[in-house]
Amino acid sequence: MKFFAFLVALFLSTGSLAIEPIPSKIKLDLEKVRLGERLFHDTQLSGDGTISCATCHALDKGGTDRAMVSTGINGQKGPINSPTVYNSANNFVQFWDGRAKDLEEQALGPVENPKEMGESWENVVKKIKADGSYTRAFEKLYGGDVTKENIANAIAEFERSLITPDSAFDRYLKGDKSALSPLEVKGYALFEEKGCTSCHSGDYFGGDSYQQMPEEYFRDRGGLNEADFGRYNVTKDEDDRYFFKVPMLRNVAVTAPYFHDGNAKTLKEAVDIMAKYQLGITLTNSENKAIVEFLKSLTGQYKGEKLR
Repeated sequence: MKFFAFLVALFLSTGSLAIEPIPSKIKLDLEKVRLGERLFHDTQLSGDGTISCATCHALDKGGTDRAMVSTGINGQKGPINSPTVYNSANNFVQFWDGRAKDLEEQALGPVENPKEMGESWENVVKKIKADGSYTRAFEKLYGGDVTKENIANAIAEFERSLITPDSAFDRYLKGDKSALSPLEVKGYALFEEKGCTSCHSGDYFGGDSYQQMPEEYFRDRGGLNEADFGRYNVTKDEDDRYFFKVPMLRNVAVTAPYFHDGNAKTLKEAVDIMAKYQLGITLTNSENKAIVEFLKSLTGQYKGEKLR
């Protein structure tokens, strides 16, 4: 065990991982954050008044809905797993297929998706304008009328506030070597040693690149659907087929099920699948357990409370 602790210390001291703790505070327009929080939870954004952004990105469910695929208006099932909204501002693009360049662009999409919110932006703007408290807030903060663009901006500003600092791993990075158990330290070293960081890199362990799910994965799973084409659905470039944005692993222990298809029900299963199809290796049970324990140490806090 001391050897693994030595490896971890070496990685940190040499900067080979170059991991920094999630910041405890970031500079934001707090009034826009409050307005965006209200909009994020407002079901008026949907056609039948039943769905809000928080329906698929519940803050008490790891920023997801913990379902294989999300459910929109009229009970319609979407084609893909809902990614977490926590720390989402740190993704280099938004959505699994990267079709939105930032949070503002992402916020514009679900409203007019017939399987998600099933509404038009024209109607949403009318409904928001009908509420005097909303119009006063938009006048004060945006200096003008309510528009879909400033609605999206307010929601995005709220989403930028959804940082989750102070995980056990962050405390470890800050110098508290008792913050991680020996098994978590071993898992951290194995995570690097086995090659997981080739995709899950940076402070958020992902969110900064596209990677391909091998065709063998889909074959073994039992076939393909349109969502499996990933980035190809946006670019129509054959070289992009089966490519997806690599998800961040911060808070991964509270966001099951996993992958774009929600196919892995547990973190243990997800780790084994990634080892097999992405790294071409088979982990022992003890290696899997150690890596899973390390990943659990990445669960941070929101408003002073650990995510569950």
